[in-house]
Amino acid sequence: MNFSLSEEQRLLKDSAERFVRETCSLDRRRALVSSELGYSEESWRQMAELGWLGVTVPETCGGIGGGAVEMMVLMEAFGAGLVVEPYFPSVVLGGNLVAMAGSEAQKQAILPALVAGELKLAFAWVEARSGYDLFDVETRAERRDGGYVIHGAKGVVPGAATAGKLIVSARTSGASRDRDGIGLFLVDRAASGVKLRGYRTVDGLRAAEVAFENVAVGGGAVLGDPQGALPVVEAVAERAIAALCAEAVGVMDVMVRDTTEYLKTRRQFGRPIGAFQVPRHQLADMWMASEEARSMMYVATLRLGDPDPGLRAKAVSGAKHLIGRHGRLIGQRAIQLHGGMGMTEEMGVGHYFKRLTMIDVMFGDEAYHLKRYAGL
Repeated sequence: MNFSLSEEQRLLKDSAERFVRETCSLDRRRALVSSELGYSEESWRQMAELGWLGVTVPETCGGIGGGAVEMMVLMEAFGAGLVVEPYFPSVVLGGNLVAMAGSEAQKQAILPALVAGELKLAFAWVEARSGYDLFDVETRAERRDGGYVIHGAKGVVPGAATAGKLIVSARTSGASRDRDGIGLFLVDRAASGVKLRGYRTVDGLRAAEVAFENVAVGGGAVLGDPQGALPVVEAVAERAIAALCAEAVGVMDVMVRDTTEYLKTRRQFGRPIGAFQVPRHQLADMWMASEEARSMMYVATLRLGDPDPGLRAKAVSGAKHLIGRHGRLIGQRAIQLHGGMGMTEEMGVGHYFKRLTMIDVMFGDEAYHLKRYAGL
């Protein structure tokens, strides 16, 4: 596999890293996550102007037409900066769902607005009893008057409170754990019957519980096949996991870097604590874990283009498992080596470890993906 970036990809990487250096301080993040909105509209507009909201959107819909590597470059930088803007739910999830499942008319109606920063999307897929199974759907969509009526509930919907449209997985036929009979529906967040309760997650980002009480949508609100949307959902989930792995690698890099600097400056017994053998060994373990995670990130990203679905699935699950396990090791070591201060709001490592913890449980934690990998 070729892990080198093209000239355009290196320029994208430089641009994203500069954005993080100039706008993503820890103090600013604290202020944003405490605000009513939870992120900066100014930064969102800047992302749109830089073309990042359309990095994987086809050029015919106003995007750049990039691929998984471009997404990896951005998400790694966003992880390093603990970016709070709803890029992952709106672009990685929502944008890919519309691009892969939508009709040409739906793409032209939605994606240019997404690329311009005028419309945000959110994907509602988690249910109370579904666990990590994407096919376990109890929310129903019933045919009525040429359209559908949706009723049910979704939990932990990232970015829902500020999204203009929700993309909802709902069952049009069959039992709750059947793989067939699942559709994707575009629902206006302000539609009658949509009830939303937003909250902050442990990492400071925003999610919501969303209830659908006889929400009526037209036939044009269906994305793709109303009976066979699961393959699209699974394909987008693979891309989302690869993007999360890239974000986690960015987080790990900063935790290793900051811990290294702390060991150089914190003194005990008249010497920097980095001069003692045990902290140095622990730091070496952290560095090796971060490099292994980076390698698996590359494998998962490049395998997304493989025509063999089995190889794609194994690469994604292998990366999610290893990065989840190594993320916990790096986070715990970083907290320990920073002493009691590692758990405080004032130290950055605590914020980064919270984000790693959230990344681990999205689309399946490390234990789930180890079992999935073994089954594959």
